[in-house]
Amino acid sequence: MKLKIQREAIQHALQSIQGIVDKKTTMPILSHFLLKVNETASVMATDLDIAVRGPLKAEVIEKGGLCIPARKLFEIAREVEGDILLESQENNWVKVTSGKSTFKLMGLPAEDFPALPEVSNSEAITIKAEMLKDMIEKTIYATGESDTRYTLNGLLLHFVPAKKNIELKVVGTDGHRLSVIAADLEGKISGEQKLILPKKAAMELRKIIEGSTDTVTMYIDKNHMFFAMDDITLTSRLIEGTYPNYDQVVPKNNEKKVVIDKLAFLKALRRTSLMSRERTNAVRFDLEPGKITLISMNPDLGEAREEIEAQYKGEQISIGYNARYVLDILNAMEGKTVVMELQEPLSPTLLLSPDTAGYMCVVMPMRT
Repeated sequence: MKLKIQREAIQHALQSIQGIVDKKTTMPILSHFLLKVNETASVMATDLDIAVRGPLKAEVIEKGGLCIPARKLFEIAREVEGDILLESQENNWVKVTSGKSTFKLMGLPAEDFPALPEVSNSEAITIKAEMLKDMIEKTIYATGESDTRYTLNGLLLHFVPAKKNIELKVVGTDGHRLSVIAADLEGKISGEQKLILPKKAAMELRKIIEGSTDTVTMYIDKNHMFFAMDDITLTSRLIEGTYPNYDQVVPKNNEKKVVIDKLAFLKALRRTSLMSRERTNAVRFDLEPGKITLISMNPDLGEAREEIEAQYKGEQISIGYNARYVLDILNAMEGKTVVMELQEPLSPTLLLSPDTAGYMCVVMPMRT
């Protein structure tokens, strides 16, 4: 195996797999990527749950294949200044040459690399990359982090066949907050599908499609999903289990409605939360006609209080929230205003963005 690669090309290819190669693994092969060289070159990386396969622009001199340490070659590519020549040698060593710099890395046999699942063509759905990225960003912050309820550690992709298209709902929740965004996609699907995509896979997918104006084709298999775009394919094992019924969580027929300038709300909440307890991030919202007063108290530090204008005509009410949860929602929302709909102080609160149809967030209040 011998090939010449532009420094920027190998940097880009290796950057895209750094989140997937397993650095603290008991299987050394998982900290390597597979470089396959035929008429063209390609790279593959996997942690056994997620895998990425993509092209590598290179001048092929000799064909072959080798597993190469991903992190170390990425560090080398970042430091050298010219094009890179990769050349396999005896006993799975690879020689890396750039200008007057020469490195030798110990590789592993190509045949030892784990086999990747083949793309299934049973169900294929296309979506604009920009739309998919937006749907992930508007929901992923609400997913669980190593939650014992393992189904919450991923995004629900809920496909519903409609008359002429497919409705896709992407849902994230950790039990304290919920985000749902819906969109209509062209195409057909044989039946309703509820698939739980691991959080890590969703984050890697977002990185891959960043800035793309192309379409992504999603292939659905029994235990895996495949996302294909620009000759790059991301494969992810799905989380098994039943996702909570998210429709039941969304409060309906809310009596109290508040309309607030989003930017003013965001800044005021950031400032007020500076004095909240680190563990709870609790901030109290005192609602009264025409305004909201944000209050946080910390017996070890002091307190903060800020008043902002709001369109509200209901009765006076006090309600507490984890400020970080509300800030995450405000950062994900677009537009100039945000609408809060609520009932009682301990009932779930619905947050809506008038400028984004099909997007809604729910946050559970807390005692303050």
